[in-house]
Amino acid sequence: MLAFAKDITQNKPETSNESENDELKQYMEYQRKLNHERLVHHALDYAKNHLQLNIQKADGNQEKLNDYLRGAFPIFHRFGDGEKIMLLLRKLANGHNTANNWYRMNAYYHTLVYESMRRFVKIYNQLILDSPDKAKEYGVSEGVQVDFDDWVYLYFPDLDFHIGHDLGYTHYPFAKRNKAIEDEIEKSVQAGSSREEALKSIKADYEIDDSTIKVLLGKPISNEDMELFYTSVENPIYSALTEVEDGRWGAMDGESLLDHSYHMGAHLKVWEWRKREEIEAETESVMQELRKTSSN
Repeated sequence: MLAFAKDITQNKPETSNESENDELKQYMEYQRKLNHERLVHHALDYAKNHLQLNIQKADGNQEKLNDYLRGAFPIFHRFGDGEKIMLLLRKLANGHNTANNWYRMNAYYHTLVYESMRRFVKIYNQLILDSPDKAKEYGVSEGVQVDFDDWVYLYFPDLDFHIGHDLGYTHYPFAKRNKAIEDEIEKSVQAGSSREEALKSIKADYEIDDSTIKVLLGKPISNEDMELFYTSVENPIYSALTEVEDGRWGAMDGESLLDHSYHMGAHLKVWEWRKREEIEAETESVMQELRKTSSN
């Protein structure tokens, strides 16, 4: 099974204070409708099958295949050709379908999984609207669209691989970190450092690992970086998430890191709901004024 920031085999999460907070309860009810293992499985399967289809359609035309790769994998296409990406998708799929081990991913793999999932979620969400019976066959959710941005916040450890690229979403807690790192890099480059020197100078401060630096430098993936690091599922790699804390790192007394992450996710989601309501209210106000003007 692929190891994300949280255990993707846990599909019915509960958190503290749901009974006292309607918005948190609504958010957690949405979370309990998702099957994360199936979501990742189908995303990798879709990416693998469509890559194979486009390799066949290109029929040796590298330019045509490269056009597909740039669209399907806008960041990752820089690190390997179609055959290399296919190999990595197969490694990911095999690792994901192995129940006896956790497989940890580096920045290269996070990039590939992120881009594969983003494409699949877009298609799946459209199926929910157009063909709900077909969507149901995937077993990804209980009739609800998947909020990809929320999923990324909960299950990716960071989006460092996205530094220098538009996240396309302002609510990520990762966005602030990415902007800070990007500013530090730009400052060092302006002072005469190379991009590689700039990254290495802030590596310790931001705890940036070696594979992330390679990704940000656009270096092709090496044989070493193609390794997935495994540990037995009997190893409690997620136990720290459920330990109750004493109010450190912004959590309330009695909260675990897992509780805190869901509370934070709910806050971000509520902010999004309220912004949408504000926009809808503003739109309605404008339409009312337009109607008044046209009737005069």
